[in-house]
Amino acid sequence: MRDVNVDEIRDAVAELCYETNVFLGADVTEAIHKAKENETSTVGISILEQIEHNIEIAEETGIPLCQDTGLTCVFLEIGQEISLKGGFIGDAVNEGVRSAYVDRYLRKSVVENPLRRINTNDNTPAHIVYDIVPGDRIKITVAPKGYGSENMSRIAMLTPADGEIGVRRFVLDVVRNAGGKPCPPIVVGVGIGGTFDQVAQLAKRALLKDLDEIHPDPYYAAMEQELLEEINEMDIGPQGMGGVTTALGVKIMTAPTHIAGLPVAVNINCHVCRHKTVVI
Repeated sequence: MRDVNVDEIRDAVAELCYETNVFLGADVTEAIHKAKENETSTVGISILEQIEHNIEIAEETGIPLCQDTGLTCVFLEIGQEISLKGGFIGDAVNEGVRSAYVDRYLRKSVVENPLRRINTNDNTPAHIVYDIVPGDRIKITVAPKGYGSENMSRIAMLTPADGEIGVRRFVLDVVRNAGGKPCPPIVVGVGIGGTFDQVAQLAKRALLKDLDEIHPDPYYAAMEQELLEEINEMDIGPQGMGGVTTALGVKIMTAPTHIAGLPVAVNINCHVCRHKTVVI
C-alpha cells in the first residue's frame, strides 16, 4: 500500500488548471496547422491564421487561450493500492481549482445554483469523475469545458433498429444544427452504448483522446474518418464562415448496452480542445 497526501493532488490540479487554459496540446496545434494548409476558403485561411497567432500569444504571455476558461472537469484514475492521507480527495481537487482560478486570474464561470445563478467566485465546484483502477498511481486529467460548445451537445436514446445509419444521422444533425455557434473548427466526441448517463460520459471522455490517435477497432476507426469527412463537407468552416475545416477530429467511445437500447451522445468542443494529464 502506497501513501499519497492529498496536498499533492491539490497542487497538481492547480498547475493543470493553469496549463490547460494557456498551452494548447501539440496534437490540436498540429491539426490546426494542417487544416490551414488544406483550407480552400480565403476567409477560412485568415481565421485559422488568427487562431495560430492566438495560440502563440497565449504561450508567450501566459494569457488564457480563450476568455471562457470553462467549468473544470477533473478525471481521476485512483489505483486501489493507494492510501490517501491528509483529507478528502474531492476537497483537495476543489482547492486546487480554487487556487488556480483565483490566484492566476482565470475567469470564474460557475454558479452555485442553476436557476438562482449566483457566481461562486472561484470556479468551484469542479465536475469530478472517480475511477478505481489497479495499481498504486493516481492519474489526473483536467479538461476545462467552455460552454459555447458544451451548449451544442446532445443525447439521443435510439433503438437498435436505428442502427449505424441512425447513429451517423444523429451525429451529423447535431453538428449541422450547431453551425458556427461552438467556434469551429470543432472536435466531436461521440459516445455509443451504455446507459443514459454513461453515454454522455463516454462522449466527454472521447474528447480527451489525442487527435492523432487511431481507434483500435478498425470498424470505429473507419466511422470516425468517414464522419469527419462528411462534417467537413457541410461548408460550415472556421467560425461558421464557410470552408472545408468544420472539424479537426471525430472521436468515438463505446460501452456494452441493453438489447433494447442504442444510446448516443455527442459532446462538441471548440478548437480550444484543452486537456492535460499527470500521474502521481
